Amino acid sequence: MPYVTVEKIGKAGVIGLNRPKARNALNLDMIETIASALDAFEKDPAVELVIMRSNDERAFCAGGDMRRIRALCLAGFYEEAEQFFLTEYALNLKIASYSKPYVSLIDGVCMGGGLGLSIHGRYRVTSERVVFAMPETAIGFFPDVGGSYFLPRMPFYSGYCMGLTGARVTGLDCFTLGLSTHFVVSESQQLLFEALCDLREPLEHILNAHCSVGTDLFSTVSLAVMKEAFSQSTLHSIDQELSKLQYAEARTAQESLRSSSPRSLQETLSLLQDGRSSYLEACLKREFKAAQRAIRHPDLVEGVRAVLVDKDHVPIWGSEVEPINWAVIGTA
Repeated sequence: MPYVTVEKIGKAGVIGLNRPKARNALNLDMIETIASALDAFEKDPAVELVIMRSNDERAFCAGGDMRRIRALCLAGFYEEAEQFFLTEYALNLKIASYSKPYVSLIDGVCMGGGLGLSIHGRYRVTSERVVFAMPETAIGFFPDVGGSYFLPRMPFYSGYCMGLTGARVTGLDCFTLGLSTHFVVSESQQLLFEALCDLREPLEHILNAHCSVGTDLFSTVSLAVMKEAFSQSTLHSIDQELSKLQYAEARTAQESLRSSSPRSLQETLSLLQDGRSSYLEACLKREFKAAQRAIRHPDLVEGVRAVLVDKDHVPIWGSEVEPINWAVIGTA
């Protein structure tokens, strides 16, 4: 079976992610297939909208295939690794500027590259089972696929928290933080899909009939932690502010920071700060340069080993030959 299915159903061009054993982790072939399908659907007058979904209810997309990237890095095939990111970022930009309605039906896990396939589109429909995250700093990388564009635009500095700590956002909270535009219970998603394909009414009417528009349900404590701490300008000041807060959320965030790659954290913070006032295309260009640096640094190979290969979750970062001095990191 192909890892990506492409078909026309009614008035919809449907792209299905179909790599369940890897939770739909994206490889280069998958990205190229999606890009080609979008080009074909855009030119086809019979296609009035595009639907991106997973053929497996457990996951929408767990991100890029970082095991493959690690193997390329170990072999010294850096240009091949670069081609993956270059092609993926071009797809992100294509989705953002797509001329026809682009609807993502997101159920289950949606991390890293999965956000790149969905967040840049016009409509993002999530279920109660959705889990959004950008956990790249834990593997010695950084939140890419336009993360430096959309994360700093999220309210309450929540995107800084997600990008630096890998914090997860679930269920109805996705509305408050702007990750989704509509909500539908998972058992009704198929009915919505069928209605979208039939398109017997205007798209907005169909979405309004089948979905709910969320309310601000996110924990006020969590929002306070995000805004108080992650509005700080350096990693050191973020860490200091978290130390002052007497909330479990603050302890969790601090632990995540201190277990992540220091180099990745600094790269991430710089990208988020620069991306706050930049267009998506400029952000993606910066991210590609950051990816070129990351694939040549030992933290990526080590982080992927610890989290995705051996799964011992005990990475030895390149900067941890000596203890990390949090009073220095991020103050430059």
